Amino acid sequence: MVVSTVTYLEMTSAEEVVPARLPEEPLEIRRVEEISPEFSRFLYASVGGDWHWTEKLTWTWSRWVEHLSRPGFETWVAWVGGTPAGYITLKADGTEVEVENFGLLPGFIGRGIGGHLLTAGLLHAWTMPDRHPELEPVTRVWLHTNTLDGPYALANYEARGLRRYKSVDEERPDADGPPPGPWPGAERP
Repeated sequence: MVVSTVTYLEMTSAEEVVPARLPEEPLEIRRVEEISPEFSRFLYASVGGDWHWTEKLTWTWSRWVEHLSRPGFETWVAWVGGTPAGYITLKADGTEVEVENFGLLPGFIGRGIGGHLLTAGLLHAWTMPDRHPELEPVTRVWLHTNTLDGPYALANYEARGLRRYKSVDEERPDADGPPPGPWPGAERP
C-alpha cells in the first residue's frame, strides 16, 4: 500500500503573500460565476488525474451542485488563448479559507502560470468577505498537499509565503498503481 506524506501549510495575513513573477504569455484569471458540475468535474479530473485525485470522480451531478453551491465557495480559472490552463477553489469556513484544490492542466505546467495563479488565488482568499458580505474577516488561509501531488507543488506553496505547520503520513489504497489520468484511455506520450 502507498503511504503519502500530507503537508499542511498556512498564512495568517494577506501581507505574507509573496507574488510570483508574471508569466510571459497573456493570461486571464476569471471567477466562475455559474454553477456547472460538468465544468468543475472537467477541471478536477483534468488537473488531478495525474496526481491520484480520485475522491470526487464518483460524485453524482447533484453532489457536485451541492458542493459548488455552498456559501463562501469560489472557483477561479486561468485562461490562456481561450483554453482553461488551471484552477483554484476556495472554501470559506468561519474566519478561515481553505485552498481546496489548485493545479494546472498538464500542457500548462512549467510555463510560469502556476505561481501567478496561486498568487491571485491567495489574494482572492483574503478578500472573500468583499464578495460575500455574510462572511467574517479572514484570519487564516490554509491548504494541504501530499507527496502524490505534482513535484513543484510544495515549493510553489512555500515560495508564495505559505508556512508548513503539520505533516502526517497516510495510507492511500487508491494510489496503488498508476494514476487514473484525466479520462479512461487518455494515455499521453
